[in-house]
Amino acid sequence: MDNKAPLDVIAASLRRHRVRAGLSLSEVAKRAGIAKSTLSQLESAAGNPSVETLWALAVALDTPFATLLDPPRPTIQIIRAGEGPVIYSESTEYSATLVASSPPNVRRDIYRIAASPGPGRHSEPHMPGVFEHVVLGTGRALVGPTDEPIELLPGDYVGYPGDIPHVFQALEEGTIATLISEHV
Repeated sequence: MDNKAPLDVIAASLRRHRVRAGLSLSEVAKRAGIAKSTLSQLESAAGNPSVETLWALAVALDTPFATLLDPPRPTIQIIRAGEGPVIYSESTEYSATLVASSPPNVRRDIYRIAASPGPGRHSEPHMPGVFEHVVLGTGRALVGPTDEPIELLPGDYVGYPGDIPHVFQALEEGTIATLISEHV
């Protein structure tokens, strides 16, 4: 087993939580009671952090200790066409399918996406806490985390963290989708 892997996970977790909190190296080190150089080494996957140091950093970053040791697993929710809770109208041919309810204090931007086949739109991570929802209207597309995009067909939904690299790649001409970008 690669002995470097846990240090890489810790380094990435420390950077991710520090950036999401909007804190500098100096501020986190001060709050944790450690030297800035120590934190810098840990974020570079160098050094040998003690449990006490990691615990102090978790407290300084206001994050559970385990999140510093466990690699992040993006929360991906998929609802295929024909799935999900449906509400029907009594007076007309109309139905509404709930694909994602709005948590309190959330701001959303809604976009209509029109795309043609090609290399796709590769997006760098947006600001921390952004979550994107896509419902495909027409065509076919690969959508979601760059490492694991999901193939969508008309009517399919996917939700994924927008603060990781992600892609929207049309696979057919005339691909149209609705994108909702949530800022929490």
